[in-house]
Amino acid sequence: MLVAAAVCPCPPLLVPEVAAGAAPELDAARAACADALGVLAAARPDLLVVVGPADPGTRGPHPQGTPGSFRGFGVGLDVTLGARDDGATVPGGTLPPSLAVAGWLLARAGWTGVPVEGLGVAETLDPEECLAAGRELASRAPRVALLAMGDASACRTLKAPGYLDERAAPFDAVAARALADADLAALRALDAKLARELKAAGRAPWQVLAGAAQDADLGGALLLDDAPYGVGYLVATWS
Repeated sequence: MLVAAAVCPCPPLLVPEVAAGAAPELDAARAACADALGVLAAARPDLLVVVGPADPGTRGPHPQGTPGSFRGFGVGLDVTLGARDDGATVPGGTLPPSLAVAGWLLARAGWTGVPVEGLGVAETLDPEECLAAGRELASRAPRVALLAMGDASACRTLKAPGYLDERAAPFDAVAARALADADLAALRALDAKLARELKAAGRAPWQVLAGAAQDADLGGALLLDDAPYGVGYLVATWS
């Protein structure tokens, strides 16, 4: 059963080494993510599941200790999803960038003692499939915490990765309210096609969260709602 959840953005720029000179610009986002992980730890889960958008080669489950890297972003920094047990077999495959960011956040928070699993999902995943995946994840342990990694729209300004789209700010506002209120119906209703057009990679992980929380009766809190670089970054907790 889901006992707590957190939502964090997943830009590699969260990692200071990747952001380089621009690192201070995301200090507020890093602090909000740290606070969100604190809520997960306080729930004392038996299992933490991290869900994030992924390309075809990195979709599917990722066991604890799966390696990830930021070398593709010009930084010689490697991470793992959760702590790797000494002597354990190194899992095959690599983390998608979204879960590599999660691995960095967990290491930064000193997350230990609770098993961690990852799931990379397609940004095109049908909402009903997202909900079903969430229900399955919530059944994995008596006390499950879920960390949903994903950005809101990438079309908030002229210089945004997706250029300016007037639909972006209203879409992000709906998502922010839904996450703030733990409004499952509003998350389920997010339009997958519109999310793809707005490059909102968080849509699928948020709908996985909605499925996992179906019977959990959790309350929400919004810790961050910002759009640096024209990309919506939302941090929320459910407990």
